[in-house]
Parts: sequence; C-alpha cells; structure tokens
Amino acid sequence: MSRIDDTKDFIPVRIAVLTVSDTRSLDQDKSGQTLVDRIDQAGHTLAARKILPDERDMIADQLRAWISDPKVDVVISTGGTGLTGRDVTVEAHRDVYEKEIDAFSTVFTIVSMGKIGTSAIQSRATGGVAGGTYLFALPGSPGACKDAWDEILVKQLDFRHRPCNFVEIMPRLDEHLRRK
Repeated sequence: MSRIDDTKDFIPVRIAVLTVSDTRSLDQDKSGQTLVDRIDQAGHTLAARKILPDERDMIADQLRAWISDPKVDVVISTGGTGLTGRDVTVEAHRDVYEKEIDAFSTVFTIVSMGKIGTSAIQSRATGGVAGGTYLFALPGSPGACKDAWDEILVKQLDFRHRPCNFVEIMPRLDEHLRRK
C-alpha cells in the first residue's frame, strides 16, 4: 500500500496552472484557484498561471512554451476535457505529448466514480510527458480538480511517496533527448 517515507526529504516541484475557458477571468477561476491553493499547501511552487480560450493551437503553444521553460516541471490544465465541440484541451495536450500516461485517465475515472458515479464517463482527463515535463489535463470543475489533486497528484508529486512517484524519475524523463 502507498505511504509517505518520512526518512526522505520533500522536494518541491514547480507547477504551472492553465485554465482553459472562453468565459472565465482570473477572479472567476475557481478551478484554477483550487489548484493554486493546493499546490501552495503541499509546499510546491506556482511557476506560472494563465487563462486561455478553448483554442487548440493556443493551448498547445502555451504547453510547448512551458515545456521549454526550465523553471516549469509540471503543467496542470483545467477545463476543456469534456465532449462538446469547444472541448479541445485533450487534443492540444496530445499534440505535444511524447508519452501518454494512460493510467492517469483510468485512476482519475476510478476516483470520479466514487464521487459522481457514472457521470465520470464524460471526462477525458489525461496525463503525459514531453520534454521532461509532466502535463495533466483536468476537467473544469473545482470538485474534479480537488479529486485529481487530493487523490492522485499530491501523492505522485511527492518524492517521499512509496512505493514510487513521478518526482523520483523526473531526472530521467528527457534522457532520450540527451542521447547521441
């Protein structure tokens, strides 16, 4: 079973938060603020925060910018993961992924099932890696952001989490880019 190994030091990671919405402003962004608050409470660093409209190219361009920024280790987006025509965040994420973390979607669905039942089927939450940066696309509701953070990300982004976590393999995420 998972646990925190108190003999290891906590390693803060630098996280960028992207809210995808055609209508929200920073002061109305409850989902983004939910993530910002949890990032701070966990001891991580907010590296950047931005709101963009539901435009696939703009989202992908912002993800690429943060992937290339050495001051960003993780990007979490919220919004645009549903089934409507304007929901293009998942496609934008997949445009930049080198590897998809397939199990993230599965675990998120399992967590969501316990909270919202079969309505969980309407989410296309996803995770992946590109350029040594983790990328996660979450639904645009504060509840979904809480669930993803509290049940998955807070643990996987904690170096002390056992039996394994995302932080301990971060130095090797871009090893294929360094090979000759």
